[in-house]
Amino acid sequence: MLFMRKLRHHLFSLLTNRGYNSVRISHLQIPESWSHVRIYEPLGYSLRYSGFKTSVLVDLNRFAYATRFFASMTGTILVQARDPAKLSLEIENAVDEHRYADVWKFFEQHIQMDGFPRKTVVNKVITSFAGSLDNTWLEKAYGVVEQAFEESKQNLFEKEPLIYLSLGLSKCGLPVPASTVLRKLVATEQYPPVSAWSAILAHMSLTASGAYLAAELILEIGYLFQDGRVDPRKKSNAPLIAMKPNTTAFNVALAGCLLFETTRKAEQLLDVMPRISVKADANLLIIMAHIYERNGRREELRKLQRHIDEAVHLSDIQFRQFYSCLLSCHLKFGDLNSASKMVLQMLHKAKEARNSLAAAILSFDAVGNNNNKTNSVQISGENLSHGMSDGLDNSRIIENSIVSYEEFTRDRKFTSLDAEAKRILQTLLAKLQTQVELITTEHGILRPTERIYVKLVKAFLEAGKTKDLAHFLIKAEKEDSLVSHEDLALDHVINLCISLGWLDQAHDLLDEMRMAGVRASSSVYASLLKAYIEANRAAEVTALLRDARNAGVQLDSSCYEALIQSRVIQEDTQGAFHLFKEMKEAKIPRTGHQEFERLVKGCAENREAGMMAKLLQEIKEGQRNDCGVHDWNNVIHFFCKKRLMQDAEKALKKMRSLGHLPNAQTFHSMVTGYAAIGGKYTEVTELWGEMKSFASSTSMKFDQELLDAVLYTFVRGGFFVRANEVVDMMEKGNMFIDKYKYRTLFLKYHKTLYKGKAPKFQTESQLQKREAGLTFKKWVGLY
Repeated sequence: MLFMRKLRHHLFSLLTNRGYNSVRISHLQIPESWSHVRIYEPLGYSLRYSGFKTSVLVDLNRFAYATRFFASMTGTILVQARDPAKLSLEIENAVDEHRYADVWKFFEQHIQMDGFPRKTVVNKVITSFAGSLDNTWLEKAYGVVEQAFEESKQNLFEKEPLIYLSLGLSKCGLPVPASTVLRKLVATEQYPPVSAWSAILAHMSLTASGAYLAAELILEIGYLFQDGRVDPRKKSNAPLIAMKPNTTAFNVALAGCLLFETTRKAEQLLDVMPRISVKADANLLIIMAHIYERNGRREELRKLQRHIDEAVHLSDIQFRQFYSCLLSCHLKFGDLNSASKMVLQMLHKAKEARNSLAAAILSFDAVGNNNNKTNSVQISGENLSHGMSDGLDNSRIIENSIVSYEEFTRDRKFTSLDAEAKRILQTLLAKLQTQVELITTEHGILRPTERIYVKLVKAFLEAGKTKDLAHFLIKAEKEDSLVSHEDLALDHVINLCISLGWLDQAHDLLDEMRMAGVRASSSVYASLLKAYIEANRAAEVTALLRDARNAGVQLDSSCYEALIQSRVIQEDTQGAFHLFKEMKEAKIPRTGHQEFERLVKGCAENREAGMMAKLLQEIKEGQRNDCGVHDWNNVIHFFCKKRLMQDAEKALKKMRSLGHLPNAQTFHSMVTGYAAIGGKYTEVTELWGEMKSFASSTSMKFDQELLDAVLYTFVRGGFFVRANEVVDMMEKGNMFIDKYKYRTLFLKYHKTLYKGKAPKFQTESQLQKREAGLTFKKWVGLY
């Protein structure tokens, strides 16, 4: 009994000295066969996302007792010790039976008792949680990986379980941890094959933050292979070569960037491609066209056109997308001549194809073919143009499922994951294809949509080129009218001008129609005449009446009534009587037609789906296009890409002097140009101040790509006061920030910065810099 009291006193002293004052141990019974006991305190313990607590261990080797199991509970605390080997067995059994809660409970106990279990058990837990596709267990699995890497125990993990975990995380919409696991694999030289990580990349690209991270991963991994850094002849480089980004990986990342509008990041990926010898396929050519169009790279599109025209495996949809991009780019640059020429060429080819098809049908009929065969020819043509479109438009649903780990490991070359990446790529491309609205296809022939007419008319009117607009629409009507000949597109455009109060432009268009021998409808003359009367423009009323009579246009009763009323107001009784007499002689009925009124009313109520309604909406809601900005952006981008920053600065100054306002793309080129030559942090700081003042006084908005480029430069140069400003701005705008990238960047260039105690004597500037550095260090999780 005396010995037992001493033992209890000794245990109590040990626990009290370690800070566990609340632990009470009494009625302790120890069999004589025990020699080694470990005591741990599980209450209040939780294994969280950020890591594990250290368990309390008490070694009683000084006492001659055998170790097997120790348990005693009185008061508030259970004190027990278990065999780690047996606990590992319980973990494995729970994994086999998919009892995830028990798996986690036993795993926590093992961590408290003896640290991490053996390697096979850890990997089994990771793959089990990953296969559940449950966010709770996936996050716990990721927490285990994080903690192990922090404790430099990365040797616990094999490559395949971590790839499997990353795949599960990406499938469940957790792109940040999914990308972090991939980055840790690369950092520890456990290189995942591209056929595996491209599928993870594909799932990540279905979200905005994931698409941005996918682009970052391509850039980071691609950097390892730039300019022939890796010798493929060495057998030791085989795993690294297997990780090299391929065309599918680039397609997926680029498509994600396009869908979530990070096209400048996408253009950086395009710059990497030739440096790592990645060849473009048909899909990549079209994706490149979309990127060049979004960024206003018209010359690059023209260079790409040769490859498009020579490609033999492009579908109708792909041709449609490319020429829609080229047409849109012409409009961005205000090149109405090239845009209208493209439209007329398409109409002419469509007309020839339609005539050829009609001739072919007639020849079949002449030799006795029946209508069924004719119909089969037409159907096959439609299948050629629309078959793939249906497949892409009906976007395939990505099932939230994952193969078992056993099946996953049997696929040594990850062929199933490669196929999965390509399926998701088709879904991304289908979504991208729905954004094409300027061109369609009919029997495999490109045709302009009504939308391109709307945009062209708007551009012609804004440029004041009414004569060119009239000539274009007249030629288009002759080639192939969008509407019936009784309802000309020019009539709609003239009515549009009238509704907007552009009466002179409307009259000019009428004159061009008359000189070209195209007869406008009487409703158009009536609408313009009434508008002139309301504006009290008598001279124009007289001229328009003369033009109408010369064109043989009979005005309706509403026009005569408006003319008579205006004469009465002007006290021209004789003129009013003359008009009334003319109206009676022409036997014009009292109920005049109200086409224009109905059309305007329909536009106002948003019920009219015609061309005029769309034109009204485009002009009223759309912003005026400053074509000069795109020209100057291309010039500045060229100089920055060639690292000729002095020339870029001069171009920016000239751009402003000509009245063209720089936008986010302009500043992005400047910042990335300064970053490329290195050491120009002061210049970027000055540019940052200029950008802030410019944004506050104009409509320019900061976007994620621009702020990320600025933040990268400031962190690289150690300008943490400015870096924190950018971080605040991005967080207020709910923009995604890749903290892993900036934590890595900080450790690479500023690992020893602000370590230890602060100097006793510091200036206010030094104190401010130190506080800013520590704030940033804390933000990235290093302090």
